[in-house]
Amino acid sequence: MGDDSSRPAMRGFDYDILKHTSHRPWPMPSGPWVMTQTWNDLLFAHWPVNAAQLRPKIPSDFTLDLFDGTAWLGIVPFHMTNVAPRGVPALPWVSEFPEVNVRTYVRVADEPGIYFFSLDAASALAVHTARTMLNLPYFTAEMSVMSENGLVRYASRRDGYRADAELHATYEPVGPPVHAAPGTLEYFLTERYCLYNLTHHDEPYRLDIHHLPWPLRPARAEFAVNTMAAVHGITLPDEPPMLHYVDRLDMVAWMPLSLVRRTDLALQPPMESEG
Repeated sequence: MGDDSSRPAMRGFDYDILKHTSHRPWPMPSGPWVMTQTWNDLLFAHWPVNAAQLRPKIPSDFTLDLFDGTAWLGIVPFHMTNVAPRGVPALPWVSEFPEVNVRTYVRVADEPGIYFFSLDAASALAVHTARTMLNLPYFTAEMSVMSENGLVRYASRRDGYRADAELHATYEPVGPPVHAAPGTLEYFLTERYCLYNLTHHDEPYRLDIHHLPWPLRPARAEFAVNTMAAVHGITLPDEPPMLHYVDRLDMVAWMPLSLVRRTDLALQPPMESEG
């Protein structure tokens, strides 16, 4: 599988998102943001999962976040453009590639965020950078995205380690976009403005992001193959997932913040002895 020529073209980044902050659950970080990304043709597919399945798989530094006593697992395929450090222009074939992630929801104190079990991407450079600098569980994958008349055909098969991680899905929006209201399940699953992870030295950190509220559209989807959760030992319930589609969303990200020292982390690769 390879990237398809019908994928969305690179489009200009909307820096006006930085002027709109009233929807955020906490203020933007005071330091400068360091990266842009645009998420296109995104599907949120969410399943309720017993918390006992997920809790042992999450570092003890983070509290598993529940909605009405239930944990949720999301599988999120999309196509990224405008992936570039601040001040560096986005370049075709470098700044755009498909990605699919497997995630759940955690919090530290009153700050809810995302915890990733895996992130598969069709860019070896992005995978290497994220693994080296952020210790994020990125994997290279053979991926293709075809979009025609609003219908997205998405295929991903991981390379190498756990190559049985595979997703073949067809999805499309079936209604207009709306912004989730605070307190709703839709808000709980999507309006999160940071991710949590551990460094190569097992120190917890938070990485803040900023974007406008998600323009969620109702969606329908068919999953011909989906082993993205199973490779983590997570069993999805035998019921249809909650589905939302997003046409496009621009975001910026900051340097990660150490939750031990409460300072920006110096992004250092793992020591050679750590492999």
